[in-house]
Amino acid sequence: MNRAERWLPDLVAGAAALVIGLLEVRRSYEPSPWPALLVVVGVAIAVGLSRRLPAAALAAAWGTGVVQLGLGVDPMLTEVLLAGVAFGCARWGRLPTVWLSGLSIPVSAAIAVLLWSPYAFYEALRMLGVDRLAIDSFSRYDWRVAAGLVGFALLATPWLLGLALRFAARSQDSRRSQVAAEAERDQAEEIARLREEQAQLARDVHDVVGHSLAVILAQAEAAQYLEDADTQGLKTTMANIAGSARSSLEDVRQVLASTAGQAGPTASAQHADLDSLVDGVRASGHEVVTTVVGTPQPMPPELGVVAFRVLQEMLTNAIKHGRRDQPVQVERHWEGDLRIEVRNAVLPGDPPPGGGQGLDGMRRRLEAVGGHLDVRRRADPPTFTATAWVPVRNR
Repeated sequence: MNRAERWLPDLVAGAAALVIGLLEVRRSYEPSPWPALLVVVGVAIAVGLSRRLPAAALAAAWGTGVVQLGLGVDPMLTEVLLAGVAFGCARWGRLPTVWLSGLSIPVSAAIAVLLWSPYAFYEALRMLGVDRLAIDSFSRYDWRVAAGLVGFALLATPWLLGLALRFAARSQDSRRSQVAAEAERDQAEEIARLREEQAQLARDVHDVVGHSLAVILAQAEAAQYLEDADTQGLKTTMANIAGSARSSLEDVRQVLASTAGQAGPTASAQHADLDSLVDGVRASGHEVVTTVVGTPQPMPPELGVVAFRVLQEMLTNAIKHGRRDQPVQVERHWEGDLRIEVRNAVLPGDPPPGGGQGLDGMRRRLEAVGGHLDVRRRADPPTFTATAWVPVRNR
């Protein structure tokens, strides 16, 4: 909508007020219509500005009143249209305009009572349709009070109506803003949920594929040192590689199926035995020494998955960064919480453990269930130690 279209209703309202005023001047203000015409023009301008420029409309109304008093023009029926200015100031004006317009109503009524003549009040009441006999029964004081009250009511009623509509519109805007804010919050929560699911998927795939590739790589490297005549050892190594790849593929399928919401075997059913991870590393040619302290306890499925994935990542790091000529130490302590510790020997010049995706994934998994992770490098002897605390029960 262009500017002219936005102003069209206001121009129509101002033109209508002007036509009404001209008709009143033609009927009642001959043969000296010019002072009354000035009042009519002022009222028409104020009415035309009342919606778009309420402050200017209020100023025009007051200017018209001053001109009317100065020229001695009697009250006009056209001035009833100033009720539209009172409505516009209360409905669309800024806060100072709202209060100034409200204050103007009793002030203008008081000025009219004090300054206009009794005849002017008589004519105003007559134009408003008050019975002549009732008018004649009024005293001069009664005329002033009655006309003042009528004028006050004519302006105060639309002003209060505009104020009520203003508050109603603000309430609707507040409700719309609240609905929009709730929609944005829901959208943000949905985006955060999707990002967390993506991150979880990335961690799961990283754990599964990273561990399997590390085991497969270790087995392939070990196969290089087999004797040419050791066909049985080569077949065993190839079978282990195939088994690791097959297990990894099955794990990836399960991860993708769970992400898509499809039913499948539970992770706890697949990974309940942590010893299977150790056996897989042993099959790759690494020596693994395991120690179990205390009595193993059953764990809820979600905690069992966390324990499995964390040990899986620990063993992956041990295979990738540890010395092949030294055994990997795996300890599981079932004393309160499950404490899993994996140690592997490193060369003296190896850098300290960093904060890669695997370590970050372990920390996130453990913190999500109330556990925690400690990773450090010891100098004597040079070892890399990762320790995880996994709750045995949900908290």
